[in-house]
Amino acid sequence: MADLSLILNNVLELDGAISAALVDSHSGMLLASVGRGIDIEIAAAGSSQLVRAEMKTASLLRNNDEIIDILITLKKQYHILRPLSKVSGIFIYLVLDSSRGNLALARRKVSDIDGLIDSI
Repeated sequence: MADLSLILNNVLELDGAISAALVDSHSGMLLASVGRGIDIEIAAAGSSQLVRAEMKTASLLRNNDEIIDILITLKKQYHILRPLSKVSGIFIYLVLDSSRGNLALARRKVSDIDGLIDSI
């Protein structure tokens, strides 16, 4: 098992990164989190409902595709939710300051982190 906090700290090196977490989408519980500036527990619990709804919708569409990530754009923040490719029911959650962060780089970093986690 990977050191989850160490992996998440890697994403906080991004300009504008506020907080990052690994979240169980079934329960909304945090498995690991780093950062500050928002109540990541509340954000993770609410976002887990969104991830579950999107996963269910994708499965009902039966278009033989999968969700790579979900982007929520607020006035001051980007929230990136990425279901892990190798661990079912877990997603990476990154909160980024939209005035300082680079969305493309953040999505790339989250993708890289996804590749590092093969078990929890």
